[in-house]
Amino acid sequence: MIQKNDPAMICCGREVTHKEIKEIQETVSLFSNLSRYELTETICEHLNWHTASGSNKFDACLKMLEKLEAKSFLQLPAKRIQVKPKRTKIVLTSKTDPEPELKKIAGDFSNISMETLSIQKDIRLWNEYMFRHHYLGYSQPFGYVMRYFIKNGHKILGCLLFSGAAKSITVRDKWIGWTTNQRLQNLAWVVNNSRFLIFPWVRIKNLASHVLGKVGRRIKDDWHKKWGFHPVLMETFVDPVLYHGTCYQASNWEYLGMTTGQGLVRKGKTYKTSPKKIYMKPLVKDFRKILCSKDLTGNSAYE
Repeated sequence: MIQKNDPAMICCGREVTHKEIKEIQETVSLFSNLSRYELTETICEHLNWHTASGSNKFDACLKMLEKLEAKSFLQLPAKRIQVKPKRTKIVLTSKTDPEPELKKIAGDFSNISMETLSIQKDIRLWNEYMFRHHYLGYSQPFGYVMRYFIKNGHKILGCLLFSGAAKSITVRDKWIGWTTNQRLQNLAWVVNNSRFLIFPWVRIKNLASHVLGKVGRRIKDDWHKKWGFHPVLMETFVDPVLYHGTCYQASNWEYLGMTTGQGLVRKGKTYKTSPKKIYMKPLVKDFRKILCSKDLTGNSAYE
């Protein structure tokens, strides 16, 4: 058993008290017939440990349980072998073939629309466009995701992707002013414009900055409709070898500096990438206060 003078744990930004650790031990002992998955879900419920969208914070809770097991405070059920699903191969079709150069649109910029995607056939088409025409190609996004088509009437002009924020960026984190624990707890309220594609044949001046302005005015509500909470800050990273970031500057995104090119430090793992420009765009005035707050959940930032 855990002694009173043993320190409480902090896992993924959440402090786990001595009392909670004792209750976790009792739960593991009482429900020894549950699988590791079922046990983790049960303890999430007992701890009221939830993600921004209200689902159980499963990965963080499992990490905490494994830490406790490593310290011999409890014994988890044996891991079950899981077969990973095969990734669907993207097959190129004529739907995403390059088109003749387009230098003007029907009407003016007021006719540009942003369409969120939820139907699988639209998502597959978005994936195909990204795979075929974005310099980074396509990779399966995980967690909170929002895909957009950029359209002029029925004509698709490009694609946008917003997903989870980078785990840790020194320049960004100092600019926000949050602690490590606050970052771990509240990172979900920052969204990353991780892909932005105007098709190569679309040559319409100021379209990119107009799109960024348009999506910035609506993403809070779009995100809330899909995920149940409002983000308060957007981020993106621009490769200076390929782009200047002019469209972000024209849309009033703030340039913070460069990434180091060093990946997130993990035990036994290192990786490097080329330094990128960091741009940020607040979605609410008091974003720093919200991101540095305690026990931020769901819509509490707007209540």
